[in-house]
Amino acid sequence: MLPVLVSEGVSVSVVFPVSPHRDMLWLTGLFHSGGVIAMEKQPLPTEDDMTGTTESEVNGHAGEEGEQASEPPGRVGWNSKIEYFLAQVGFSVGLGNVWRFPYLCHQNGGGAFLLLYVLLMLVVGIPLLFLELAAGQAIRQGSIGVWKYISPRLAGIGYSSCVVCFFVALYYNVILAWSLFYLGNSFQQSLPWSQCPEQGNVTVKECEKSSPTSYFWYRKALDITDSISDTGSFNPYITCCLLVAWTVVCLGMFKGIKTSVKVMYFSSIFPYLVLFCFLVRGLLLDGALDGISYMFYPKLEIWGDVQVWRQAATQVFFALGLGFGSIIAYSSYNPRNNNCHRDAFTVSAINFLTSVLATLVVFAVLGFRAKGKVVECVVSNMRELSEQIHNGHVDVNRMPSFDYSAPSSVHLEDYRAWFKQHGNNITGNLTDCDLEKEMQKGVEGTGLAFIAFTEAMSLLPGSPFWSALFFLMLLNLGLSTMFGTMEGILAPLTDRFKTLANNKTKFTIFSCIIGFLIGLLFTQRCGSYFVTMFDDYSATLPLIIVVVFETFSVSWLYGADRFLDDIEAMLGWRPSIIYKYLWKYISLLAMLGLLGATGIRMFITRPTYMAWNQEKATEEHLPYPGWALAVMALLIIFAMMPVPVALIHAVLQERTKRTSRDAETGQYSIVSTDDKCETPMTELDQRNRTSASFT
Repeated sequence: MLPVLVSEGVSVSVVFPVSPHRDMLWLTGLFHSGGVIAMEKQPLPTEDDMTGTTESEVNGHAGEEGEQASEPPGRVGWNSKIEYFLAQVGFSVGLGNVWRFPYLCHQNGGGAFLLLYVLLMLVVGIPLLFLELAAGQAIRQGSIGVWKYISPRLAGIGYSSCVVCFFVALYYNVILAWSLFYLGNSFQQSLPWSQCPEQGNVTVKECEKSSPTSYFWYRKALDITDSISDTGSFNPYITCCLLVAWTVVCLGMFKGIKTSVKVMYFSSIFPYLVLFCFLVRGLLLDGALDGISYMFYPKLEIWGDVQVWRQAATQVFFALGLGFGSIIAYSSYNPRNNNCHRDAFTVSAINFLTSVLATLVVFAVLGFRAKGKVVECVVSNMRELSEQIHNGHVDVNRMPSFDYSAPSSVHLEDYRAWFKQHGNNITGNLTDCDLEKEMQKGVEGTGLAFIAFTEAMSLLPGSPFWSALFFLMLLNLGLSTMFGTMEGILAPLTDRFKTLANNKTKFTIFSCIIGFLIGLLFTQRCGSYFVTMFDDYSATLPLIIVVVFETFSVSWLYGADRFLDDIEAMLGWRPSIIYKYLWKYISLLAMLGLLGATGIRMFITRPTYMAWNQEKATEEHLPYPGWALAVMALLIIFAMMPVPVALIHAVLQERTKRTSRDAETGQYSIVSTDDKCETPMTELDQRNRTSASFT
């Protein structure tokens, strides 16, 4: 029996049927002089608390016992630490490491961007990754259960993570479908994108104006429309590939981590083998070293550009997969004494080194492609120059010192030095053959993978082999990320709802079917424009907001010191106090700054997308129409809606329970503290004192 003071000299004795420590979780406040004294939040659970304890007991103060799933005794775990690392690294290392990081590094100062990226990784990325790993490992729940445990009012953070994961899964699997389409077309003696097709012995004009790789991508693979407003029909090939992609994901997730991790042994390791093969082959190509030197040439002046900081922070944020809930879900299967602090550094280091490795590969191959382009440019210009000299249109003083009669023997440096001095004074169509400008063409996103890189591979001996290897690598990179994304949806919901937990296989199949049906939106002829929209706007802002809420909840609401205490109890040693200040101030302020910069940029600059103009056979930037802007706004609102809804729901539920307790107060007997009334608790207390005296 615990005495609860109601007024002066009077107390209410409440008898707890089980343990008073655990049942204190059911009280949300103590009444004192008509007011409410808030109860101190419970610490993170110990192993004994979580074993055999239902989630409804853990979150009993939320009052939703009937809806919550039971935490099974001895939660299923990884068979080995290797499986866990394969899962975490496979999720964090994705397509962005191959086609996003190299582009940002090249565009934003090369080596200077690498230094900035490492700095932000240390002060933002690793601390927030450690926070998510520790929370998931300690509470042993998905993202919904973790934030609901800390406070019922924060459950919406987990639901928002699930919504964002679902949005990402919808368009990410379409990229896997594109990779499957290219993989299927790679098994041909002559790659279909190596030369322009002909119609009646006449080269197709659209291909002639652009390039064979651009034509194959936009016309054969996507059969794209001129704008997002022109929907067009469904693309049957991409639709079939999307069905195959969702089938593979469904089979991989069929039995949870027990089946997905078996696939990850291949999908997480194979990309590294391919990258090393491409690196060795790429370094042997002419122009590879030129490409790498352009890549790492430092431009320190970029540190003064706010947009570069924003792009670097965004890349750190997405490279580690923060906010998706997948990190929390994977770490929840770990034993409680697992060194998650070391894991945070290890996963971050592997992710960074993978990005650097992919960058070396990309720019070695792109350097080879660009070198071939500029050599063709020099040869073409030398032929034009020879014709001008033959016709007497070139002044003797402007004649080049090198042998222009043998165009293939002219060095690029010699030609560019002459062109800078005399090129503008020569009649004709002479151009400057700039290697760096050639490397900048099509080196971001899908343009890198499906246009620039495919063009470079078509020039290699044995091009079908290298093409099949590359797209098989992309497929595996995307597949391991998809497994993590789906786990960020399935694990929190099955932990939260008992019905879903009892029918997890059916729920997995149902989720994949729904994903495929909604994903048909992206298989229309305008579907790639919707992929760009979802990639740019359905995840960026909501995920940043989710991580801001996560960091604020742990460092301020729950308390950074208390969280470090829980980690110390879990690991047996206390992490450095620097994490307290990183979580409370530096990381949080950095995320708020990133949120502000992203929001301001979205409102100041009208969003645009890259469209393909069939008549001109070129890419062009078009502004999104009004209805598309409305769709973007709805995506962001829908992703963030669970946070305020869960907050309001929890507050209303607390008020309802408080009213209920007020009505039931009269059912308890009023016992004076002066009366020597024997109760089970006082008898137990007397026995304890007697035993202590004998001792």
